[in-house]
Amino acid sequence: MQITVTQAQTLKPKPDETKLGFGTIFTDHMFNMDYSVEKGWHNPRIEPYGAIAMDPSTMVLHYGQGVFEGLKAYRNDAGGIQLFRPLDNFKRMNRSSQLLCIPGHDDAFALEALKQLLTLEKDWVPSEPGTSLYIRPTIVATDPFLGVRASFTYRFFIILSPVGAYYPEGFNPVKILVSKDHVRAVRGGVGEAKTPGNYAASLLAGDKAHEEGYTQVLWLDGVEQKYIEEVGSMNIFFVIDDEIITPMLTGSILPGITRNSVIQLAQHWGMTVSERKISIDEVMQAHASGKLTEIFGSGTAAVVSPVGELKYGDKIITVGDGNVGPVAQRLFDAIQDIQYGKAEDPMAWVVPVC
Repeated sequence: MQITVTQAQTLKPKPDETKLGFGTIFTDHMFNMDYSVEKGWHNPRIEPYGAIAMDPSTMVLHYGQGVFEGLKAYRNDAGGIQLFRPLDNFKRMNRSSQLLCIPGHDDAFALEALKQLLTLEKDWVPSEPGTSLYIRPTIVATDPFLGVRASFTYRFFIILSPVGAYYPEGFNPVKILVSKDHVRAVRGGVGEAKTPGNYAASLLAGDKAHEEGYTQVLWLDGVEQKYIEEVGSMNIFFVIDDEIITPMLTGSILPGITRNSVIQLAQHWGMTVSERKISIDEVMQAHASGKLTEIFGSGTAAVVSPVGELKYGDKIITVGDGNVGPVAQRLFDAIQDIQYGKAEDPMAWVVPVC
């Protein structure tokens, strides 16, 4: 398919790169593509950023049939723009689509469309330390219909947003609250999909955590409510007795690309990494015995986020000495250096754009 390009007549002023937040500013252009049963995916186009007209009965508004991804473009020291494992994002998007009965897309074509969009919007990729251009590919059901079935039509779009640090704390330990009253997902559902409903399910518990002064919620499994799954916007890791432990993927945990990057890098360095079930009781006991030395999360937005405090019921524990641990620091530095082109890329994760 040939991608058509319609350039905006008026360009927006670029923001102050030293004052970027997260997800509030959007670039001049976006990518759009449509799907119908008769034509498949068709009419790929780059056009001015703008509203998408929807009938009030549009199916995604009523039944939540949609998927999305999150990745970033980085400016390297030479002024070039590069991506970090983008094909993995589009492959994961296809897996999410399968779980939501959304037709699959061509991963390679989606990546090519993204590269073309980024080439047009290259001046929007910030160069201040720690900044990047956040990329949000999304697919939504577009049939105007109030019956419960999979849609026959869809819209695939990609929007871009220059961003600073995800957490206001920056790369400093965050506080997380273990939820005992709510669950995010269960095996056999769509917990492993990156779909809007999973995030809607996290909002109430997240609000309660914020009211208590905590940044994120740590979810337990939805059946026994004892095994750790993930944090609201991150996968989670524990360092116990020099072993890096992360919950195994069981179908209710998002298979994070940064999670996989952490595992591969740590193994590349000769560290012991285990993907297995780990209960909240095991974590609390490891802390009581002095064996728990670090907790950190991983995700596209924050990369690696150290955890300094964890609350479970009436118990509050300080992790390590409350500061950033050496494993989290090393992983954060290494992944960021690869993303920004400051260090060797031993895994061939970086994809140059322009």
